Parts: sequence; C-alpha cells; structure tokens
Amino acid sequence: MEQTSREKKIYRVTILGSIVNLFLLFFKFLAGILGHSAAMIADAVHSLSDFITDIIVIIFVKISSKPADKKHENGHGKYETLATSIIGFILAGIGISIGYNGISKIIDVINGNSIESPGIIALIAALVSIFSKEAIFRITKRVSKDVNSSALEANAWHHRSDALSSIGTAIGIGGAIILGDKWTVLDPIAAVIVSIFIIISSFEIIRESLGELLESSLPIEVEETIIKIAAEEPNVTDVHNIHTRKVGNRMMIEMHIRMPDDMTIKIAHDHATNIEKRIKQQLGSQTHIMLHIEPINE
Repeated sequence: MEQTSREKKIYRVTILGSIVNLFLLFFKFLAGILGHSAAMIADAVHSLSDFITDIIVIIFVKISSKPADKKHENGHGKYETLATSIIGFILAGIGISIGYNGISKIIDVINGNSIESPGIIALIAALVSIFSKEAIFRITKRVSKDVNSSALEANAWHHRSDALSSIGTAIGIGGAIILGDKWTVLDPIAAVIVSIFIIISSFEIIRESLGELLESSLPIEVEETIIKIAAEEPNVTDVHNIHTRKVGNRMMIEMHIRMPDDMTIKIAHDHATNIEKRIKQQLGSQTHIMLHIEPINE
C-alpha cells in the first residue's frame, strides 16, 4: 500500500473517532451534571482520554511516515510503536482509576453511606456512548488491519474500552433507576468489572508494543513461513541464521541461504530476487529483506 494512501486512511478514521469523542465528551459531562451521576462524569473523562489518544495517533503516525534518512536508516516506524505504548499506558491508567473509584464507592455503601440516584438523561447518554463507540471500534479495527497499524489498532481497543465502561455505567444507572436507591451500588460494581477488562486489554497492548521497541523476533509461525518460502526456491539447499524484527508497520528480515557453488552471480541473484518477491507478496510490500548467499560446501 502506498504510504500516502495509508496515512490518509489512518487520518480519516482517526478524525472520525475524534469527532465522535468530542461530541460524547460534552454530552456525557452535561448528562452527568444534569442527571446527578458521578459515574457518567467519570465516563466523560474516559471520552476525554479517547480524544487525547486520537491526537497522539495523528501526530505519531505523521512522524512515523517520514522517509528514511541518515539518522533513521530503517525509517521512523518505531514512533508509531511508541504511540501504541503510550496509548496502552493511558488505557491502563484509566482502567485502574475506574476500578479504584468503583471500589471506593462500594466501600462507602458498605459503611452505610448512600449514592445519589441518577436521572434518565444519564442513562440515555450511556446508551448513546455504547452504540456510537462500538461502531467506531469496528470501523477503526477494520482499517487498522487494512493498513497494518499497531497504533490504530490500540486506538480501536481504546474505543472499545469506552463502550465497555459505558455498559457498566448503563447497568448501574439503569439498575438504580428501575430498582430504586437501594441498588445504586450496581453502578460501582459494574465499573469494577469493566475496569478489569480494560486493564487486561491495556497490558496486552503494552506487551506487544514493548516487544517491538525491544526488537523481539516475529512470531514463530511467521518465521516458519519465511523459511518455507525460501526453501521452496529451486537450488536452495538450506536456510539458516534467520533474524527478524518489526519496525512500525514494516517487517525486517535477515537470513542466510545456501546454493550450489558453481552457480553464476546472475542466476543466484535471480533466485534471491524471486525469494524476496514471494515473501513480500505474503507479508507486505514494505517488508525489508536482506539475503546472504553461501555456497553449499562452505
């Protein structure tokens, strides 16, 4: 995929998400104030964090799309991975904050304190948030797979976390409205459950992004596919010393292959070119491949 086309797709879906987040941010705050719902105000803060991560994605993807230069010979792809890490840590902080606030409210109820019953406008805001953020999640997730962007995928899960937190908010608010003041504790209980899912998702995002920053190898199944493609090329007798890593949306591959020692440079070069073409067809045109050719008897 052309880099400019990739950027445009990322920008379009991110800007769409930021518009939705900005609308939800103001709507939730208003609903939280008018509906006397602390849970909805907390949900509005979550939407604010979503809006901030949209800005992070736009800035870092712009930087990561710069061409290679003397200081960054492999390009600027790791800036996108860095953005993914930042989003993961923000998501973890949100999950922990939601869980802490929920536990605090549960303790208050246990100690005999009451939680104010929310109004219907808070429930409406929660339902609007659930449907709109789930839709944005699905759109963003699809585009992230299309353009192979880890930062965009992380942002998609951030949208999903907002939808999940709104589900918890809706359950708590709806339960309090339907069942009465004695059941207002449903709000913080649901919030704690949702926070656990958010934290788990954030840790997975952090683990993968830090793995890329620390230049972990590609998954074993991907390396096996690379070796299989190289070994299927005629006259290749062995594939070894394979080293792989990921930089942004690019896979970096280095490996040694053995060929007959009486083969001309031209023929060996043609075989190497065929291997590179087939790997790029499988893993993407942005894949960087470095082949070292050795004679069989070496």
